[in-house]
Amino acid sequence: MFVAMNRFKVKKDRTADFEARWRNRDSHLKEMPGFTAFHLLKGPEADDHILYASHTIWETREAFEAWTHSDAFRKAHANAGSGNDEPVTIGPPQFEGFESVVDA
Repeated sequence: MFVAMNRFKVKKDRTADFEARWRNRDSHLKEMPGFTAFHLLKGPEADDHILYASHTIWETREAFEAWTHSDAFRKAHANAGSGNDEPVTIGPPQFEGFESVVDA
């Protein structure tokens, strides 16, 4: 199993916009071989932001990497960060990838 996470520092007054973008997007994940699950997680609050993490689970690292090189990935991210309004995040997302070493 491989878990791919992107952590986002979302401005406190923009959390509703951020969540709506994720709810309404066409991710194309379900059409990808090896995709298992997706979650958007809301985490702790800091002075200037709330931490969120997008969390996908894949059968293998190779399945995840195939997603990142696919047409489906390009379609899903075609409008990421676009728009004329002020950014909803502080800085770019931080990627973290994890391979399972123990499954119970």
